[in-house]
Amino acid sequence: MASDVVGVATTRKQVVAWGLWDWGSAAFNAVILTFVFSVYLTDAVGDDLPGSVSASTWLGWALGIAGFVIAVTAPVTGQRFDATGRRKWALGLLTFATVGCMAGMFFVRDSYQYLWLGLVLLAAGSVIFELANVPYNAMLRQVSTPSNIGRVSGFGWAMGYFGGIVLLLLCYFGFISGEGDTRGLLGLTTDGGLNIRLVALLGAVWFAVFTVPVLLKVPELPRTGADPGAAKAGVAESYRVLWRDLRELWTTDRRTVYFLIASALFRDGLAGVFTFGAVLAVNVYEIAAADVLLFGVAANIISAIGALVAGRFDDRIGPKSVIVFSLASMVVVGVVLIAVSGPGMFWVFGLLLCLFVGPAQSSARTFLARLTPPGREGQLFGLYATTGRAVSFLSPTLFGFFAWWFGSDRAGIVGLLLVLVVGLIALSAVRAPERESVTVNGDSAQRSA
Repeated sequence: MASDVVGVATTRKQVVAWGLWDWGSAAFNAVILTFVFSVYLTDAVGDDLPGSVSASTWLGWALGIAGFVIAVTAPVTGQRFDATGRRKWALGLLTFATVGCMAGMFFVRDSYQYLWLGLVLLAAGSVIFELANVPYNAMLRQVSTPSNIGRVSGFGWAMGYFGGIVLLLLCYFGFISGEGDTRGLLGLTTDGGLNIRLVALLGAVWFAVFTVPVLLKVPELPRTGADPGAAKAGVAESYRVLWRDLRELWTTDRRTVYFLIASALFRDGLAGVFTFGAVLAVNVYEIAAADVLLFGVAANIISAIGALVAGRFDDRIGPKSVIVFSLASMVVVGVVLIAVSGPGMFWVFGLLLCLFVGPAQSSARTFLARLTPPGREGQLFGLYATTGRAVSFLSPTLFGFFAWWFGSDRAGIVGLLLVLVVGLIALSAVRAPERESVTVNGDSAQRSA
């Protein structure tokens, strides 16, 4: 696959090295944040937590605080990565700080006294991991050309999905499956949550190992000359520089601002599909709890295939067309899901829904990359992270509202579809990137190679 997406500005090894970071990052996304460690915190560590506030509530508050910190720091940190010419250095530092948080989770034993340590490590890891995504996404232009940026981005997303699949299967069969006091093929004891703590340690090693290639193979970009003072600015001055640049962006290129708003909306809808997929599978479509992980694996495979295929269309017809088609298809499939019942129908239409998630995510990244002036990728991908966090309450809130209003979890699907529809409408008003507007990026990539 890598050889198929490499242009003249980069080498096959650089594309693969960049994609391997996505592969490794699944250790935090899938294992720590979604399927394993967060569940361990609420169901085991905090299960006997005294008081009226549940462990799940504390987890929600911890991640909410983390989201706020991300929202206010991502644009400024991205701006400084651009100005100082230390994008790769920042990626390495933030990634290994995330790895440190993951390794620290080994010390979170199965007792409520350790809940606070687990929450702090998870929240801190979430902040650092999201900030690491800023320089990583900004490096997309360093490993692609205007003619293949869609395929390279799709390759990265697919690597993330496949990495999650492999690692989840390793964790499940090696550390988690089975019943009683020992679990997995390794026969690990569950005393003190040792098997899950070792999963966190495995995830830390996994992420660290697959981060090394991008640090070795992808060269650092030189400093940009856009604003020499930005590299030396303090914290307060950095926000003043950011505000000045935002005003300039609003004056000179409102299309980018409109896209940031539209993408924040539909990306929240995409996140909601995965967030509530397991809940719907069990509570509405009667899929056995033991089969949810299998559906998750299948969903990741389908999403990865969708991202790979859509990358080609992104380069041929542009990212906007891919996103619009994907969102419209998801809305149609979602309406069908509201009407059908049973595990079989959920497997068919649930996986069909996932087919369009990967393309929308991947092309959203290339859309912004094509719009971004050279040298400001970090700042704008920082804003990309911020705007996404700013509306991240929409899908959960609307899902909960419709489920409560109609007294059925099935009705929560309407809330998710509503967010997707609003995002689709907002995106429809944004003019697609012009092909000729990105030709300078090829020069930039060639210089970096």
